[in-house]
Amino acid sequence: MGPKRQRIIDQPSSFYGASPGSSYMYNASSYAYASQPPPFPVVRLRGLPFDCTEADVAEFLHGLDIVDVLFVHKNGRFTGEVFCVLGYPLQVDFAIQRNRQNMGRRYIEVFRSKRQEYYKAIANEVSDARGGSPHRGGAKARSYDAGKDSAEHTGVLRLRGLPFSAGKDDVIEFFKDFMLTEDSVHITMNLDGRPTGEAFVEFPSAEDSKAAMAKDRMTLGSRYIELFPSSHEELDEAVSKGR
Repeated sequence: MGPKRQRIIDQPSSFYGASPGSSYMYNASSYAYASQPPPFPVVRLRGLPFDCTEADVAEFLHGLDIVDVLFVHKNGRFTGEVFCVLGYPLQVDFAIQRNRQNMGRRYIEVFRSKRQEYYKAIANEVSDARGGSPHRGGAKARSYDAGKDSAEHTGVLRLRGLPFSAGKDDVIEFFKDFMLTEDSVHITMNLDGRPTGEAFVEFPSAEDSKAAMAKDRMTLGSRYIELFPSSHEELDEAVSKGR
């Protein structure tokens, strides 16, 4: 998965959000550092609500280019900490200005971080995801999985947990064992035109979508992806909300 993570960071065309423009994207070659490379543009947020979503983080850092959001877990529980990779080193300074601003009733601490800390967190999350979803465990997880297994398949799956930088090609690669085209992948957007971290995929048949559930909780980049049986009606409703 290492090369995949590097590809996402190095290709500005797939970054989350467009403002303030491509000149703000992370590009080490644009710097004229004489003796050292430019700092890796990552910050750590602490004190987030335990029901926080990627959309909440994006709203808190509104106006900045978010490349990745990595929620940190310990023993299967969200710690209230998040790593955010930004589009350009200068944006770290703008993110630090949000220190002790509120998200709901919680004030959020914002710290400068390092590439090594971010990659270590990725390794921990991938390891946790391979052992199962970090959000669930025990009997609750078995009951949850039984509900997925018994759900009716219509040929449509809903994906949750996509990196903001993920594109249709990433989703097609994730399901590379199935015959998918770009037209069959629908990445949902919010009212501001930004990715929600969810997508819908139309498979050629209900049998294919059921078989694709074997990819549930597998990783795309550093993120584990949750899959849910869905329907064309749910797909149409989600896509129309983002228009």
